[in-house]
Amino acid sequence: MTFVPRITTTARRGRVFALAGPALHVHPGAPPAIPVDDVTHDDLYLGDLDGTPCFAREVDPAPRAGAGHPPAETTPMPLRALFGTISDEEFGVAGRALGLVAWDRDHRYCGRCGFATERSATERVRACGDCRQTAYPRLSPAVIMLVERDGRCLLARNARTKMPFASTLAGFVEVGETLEHAVAREVREEAGIEIGDIRYFGSQPWPFTSSLMIGFTARWVSGEIVEDPEEIMDAAWYAPEALPVVPPKLSIARELIDDFVRRMA
Repeated sequence: MTFVPRITTTARRGRVFALAGPALHVHPGAPPAIPVDDVTHDDLYLGDLDGTPCFAREVDPAPRAGAGHPPAETTPMPLRALFGTISDEEFGVAGRALGLVAWDRDHRYCGRCGFATERSATERVRACGDCRQTAYPRLSPAVIMLVERDGRCLLARNARTKMPFASTLAGFVEVGETLEHAVAREVREEAGIEIGDIRYFGSQPWPFTSSLMIGFTARWVSGEIVEDPEEIMDAAWYAPEALPVVPPKLSIARELIDDFVRRMA
């Protein structure tokens, strides 16, 4: 499957990625299927997947301007749960839809003067009908890093979410920082250690927080683990053959961990 992002179309029917919060409406089955439905001007055109137009639709149980109805005979399923059950390309389009429906909803009115905004017909932007202030979709850059020390890697649990697995450290980039400075700062703040040899690994859009996750590897230089109790818990160094429960194959965190295990084999 190949997805080509586009802005405009004359199509009035296509694959509809209907989202109710972080849940995507699909036809139940094995595998679940993205519904094909008629669309209206409120649906947001995303582009073409293998030549078929794709649209995003926000679904809201309470009647509200701009919100639509789910396609017939569909069931909402958490988007995270659909990873691996729909194709990677469909999951990517669904992530794009999740971010764009939030942008489209949150910028219906100008943040400067409060006047109504309109979608552009030529680019992905909403413009104020009065002061012409523009609102483009935004991503928040975040760094995520796997730190190594003597053949072991640093993993910790998130103290805020308390998810039942250990993962790599991560955090948002602050204004005025380089990505490398953000990596070193986050590790210092969360785990109390100094690192070096910071190297780019890869990136992944993360629609659940409208982020672009930028992955790095790094090596321990000095210090012992001192947890920031508001951010992490159960932080420790783990050998590749003695890892705790780690994230599922969904995020770049798991890619970093799997890469570490391969390199240590």
